[in-house]
Amino acid sequence: MEETLNVLHHLQDLRKIWKDQDFRYTKEQKEQYEMLLQARRERVASFYENDRVFKGPRIVKEKEVEQEE
Repeated sequence: MEETLNVLHHLQDLRKIWKDQDFRYTKEQKEQYEMLLQARRERVASFYENDRVFKGPRIVKEKEVEQEE
């Protein structure tokens, strides 16, 4: 579980290194970045599957009409 929590921090670190290296990755860095990116995508997909994502304000008109009466 701890590995998935640190994915964003590792991605941010790799992006900083990428900027310092004139916007180029070494082969190892590119493989690591792609692996971390895939892990992040899987984690976000699991949030959608488990309905743990905010989908916007929920406005129910029926309840509003009942409250006014």
